Amino acid sequence: MGIELDRLPVEIDQGEFVTRYVEWGDMALRYARVPAGADMGPLLAGLPNDRCPSEHWGVVLAGAIKLTHADGSVEVASAGEAYYWPAGHTGVSERGAAFIEIGPVEDMRAFSENAKSKFA
Repeated sequence: MGIELDRLPVEIDQGEFVTRYVEWGDMALRYARVPAGADMGPLLAGLPNDRCPSEHWGVVLAGAIKLTHADGSVEVASAGEAYYWPAGHTGVSERGAAFIEIGPVEDMRAFSENAKSKFA
């Protein structure tokens, strides 16, 4: 099964901050485009330790994302790089970014429901 990224179901649409999300079997896929200055912290508030509960495998398509892990370590994933992020992270994008991430459906759904509730 394949689908164009911009045809995935919209998860969040807040102007320049757009995420699209789909669940396939035991995994979920998110395609996100976030503007410069995007901070995931407010979307993670209310989840355990106010951090993402899901591990992710993904690819940064444009821009960069700065991750802070639960242990305080920081890394930057930039355009053209594949990544693995364990659960317990938060992130910001100083320059803006587009990325695709895949993770376990239950944990990805927990983020999705929490994030969407912020805009309800």
